[in-house]
Amino acid sequence: MGANPLLPELEGRRVFVALGDSFTEGVGDRDERLPNGVRGWADRVAEKLAKAQPGWRYANLAIRSKRLRQIINEQLEPALAMKPALVTLYAGGNDILDLKTDMVALMADYENFVAQLAETGATLVLFTGFDVKVSALLEPLKKRNTFYNQRVRAIAAKYGAVLVDYWSLDAFHDRRMWDSDRLHMSKAGHKYLAGQVLDRLGVPHKITPKDWEPPLRPSLREWERQQRRWIHDWVLPLFGRKLRGVTLGDELTPRWPEPVKVPRKGGLKKLAAKSYCSEAN
Repeated sequence: MGANPLLPELEGRRVFVALGDSFTEGVGDRDERLPNGVRGWADRVAEKLAKAQPGWRYANLAIRSKRLRQIINEQLEPALAMKPALVTLYAGGNDILDLKTDMVALMADYENFVAQLAETGATLVLFTGFDVKVSALLEPLKKRNTFYNQRVRAIAAKYGAVLVDYWSLDAFHDRRMWDSDRLHMSKAGHKYLAGQVLDRLGVPHKITPKDWEPPLRPSLREWERQQRRWIHDWVLPLFGRKLRGVTLGDELTPRWPEPVKVPRKGGLKKLAAKSYCSEAN
């Protein structure tokens, strides 16, 4: 892959800030050696940036379960203060799942958010949402997803953002790209998405898609067992949290709240290990 036409313009201002919710925090890509116990596609992008051009610093302010308004209120000001050269944003997915959400108002807030980020002059990466086949019960949300994606595409074009059209990535039709909750990407999914982001930025990498055999069709008994497990492990706890008015992100803080210099060797795991040793001493 050739040299990235975007990166040379960022000399002396190599700060990458990732904003959003669980999608960007890295939920589904478990790694207890890292903050919040996850890794995710954004960490991988930061590490490849550092290898391509030493000196990149990285902050990830994303926290699972956050709605768009919370992301704006909690993440916009800190992000602007970091004077980023690269910003990634995915937000609004949790709002779509709430049937009370006014989609027109949501996307107006989203565009205002993007406009403020674009004013920094940073390269801005936006994402459409994916049509996750979780359950037939969620099929009525497809119209809302379509509206969201249409607006994101238009906003990306208006503000000159790089668009990762997640909706059109056929690789994610394989269930192995998804975690057991069926809503978040698996480790394989996060790795693949990191490659897609890097491709669109023109950053060299060696991330390759999984070369899987075609998935086996489960028997009816196995399918029923999987459904019961999914309802028990994920659906019932989700409804329980909604009834209590709590989310999984309520007690969490951002994984990388301040820009950290990404080591070229050992990556962020090396940095996390060093931080742990410092705290222990």
